[in-house]
Amino acid sequence: MARTRAEDFEEKQHQLLLTAAHVFATQGMDKASMSQIAAEAGVSKSLLYHYYPSKDALIFAIIHTHLEELDDALGAAIDPALTPRGQLETLVLTVLESYRGADDQHKVQLNAGPALSDDQKARIHQVERRIVKRFSAIIRDIHPELDRPERPLLMPVTMSLFGMMNWVYMWFRDGGPVSREDYAQVATTLILEGVKAVR
Repeated sequence: MARTRAEDFEEKQHQLLLTAAHVFATQGMDKASMSQIAAEAGVSKSLLYHYYPSKDALIFAIIHTHLEELDDALGAAIDPALTPRGQLETLVLTVLESYRGADDQHKVQLNAGPALSDDQKARIHQVERRIVKRFSAIIRDIHPELDRPERPLLMPVTMSLFGMMNWVYMWFRDGGPVSREDYAQVATTLILEGVKAVR
């Protein structure tokens, strides 16, 4: 008879991934062990292996789950009633809010390359492309000239915006002089106004 899922399965699984991400981020990919992660999470090693048969599978799950949750949040944040600029600022703020407390996942994502198979990397890139496309589509609506074949600047501009968002964890502190809402406005303005000088 198959084991039925507990009602709080998804919550426990999510907490397990957060704990594992913290262990990987603090101990390093090579040094962190499944035994360590199980102990830190307060579960048996056999239960951990039941859900994640290898350390690589666990690393993949941390990154893939984090990106899927981000993509879902971005999809829910889209509001056709907003102007394109308002939509872009909303998406930027959604990313910044999703990054709240996600420093460990970022560190795992940055250092996970050697631990992932080609198939796992392809699945992660698929989600990343969906996320990037949400932003590039709005930037194209505002500045269609960025997508000219003779001077294709849409992707460099879009990825420059991600550069600003993805590294915010290195310096941003909640409760500081700049709020996430403030920085969403700043990043949006820098991109939309800055491209006018590089066209």
